[in-house]
Amino acid sequence: MSYLRRESHQQRGSAAEQLALDHLLAQGLTLVARNYRCRMGEIDLVMRDADTTVFVEVRLRGRSAFAGAAESIDARKQGRIIAAAQHYLMGKADLPCRFDCVLLSRLEPGAIEWLRAAFTL
Repeated sequence: MSYLRRESHQQRGSAAEQLALDHLLAQGLTLVARNYRCRMGEIDLVMRDADTTVFVEVRLRGRSAFAGAAESIDARKQGRIIAAAQHYLMGKADLPCRFDCVLLSRLEPGAIEWLRAAFTL
């Protein structure tokens, strides 16, 4: 039974990431990498906004839990995202970067809240 719930959770997560990606592409960003993983953590989306590398965390929270989605990206999670971003940037050109969050209250394009520069190093 837990496998089925996990499958559903993974499917919902993938759908949320796709909605976020479509939204960011429509805003003029370009996709660089998806689900970048290293031993330090994972980055849902790596995007480019002009000359800025954008590391995007996507969060889906049901009902009216926008605050819950934002608050779920606590200092520990931010640290893991930052460490993964530093790993990603090793050996690459020294370009500016930022950390954005895309929050969704449901799996619909109208339910997206994009927080630019949601946290910093």
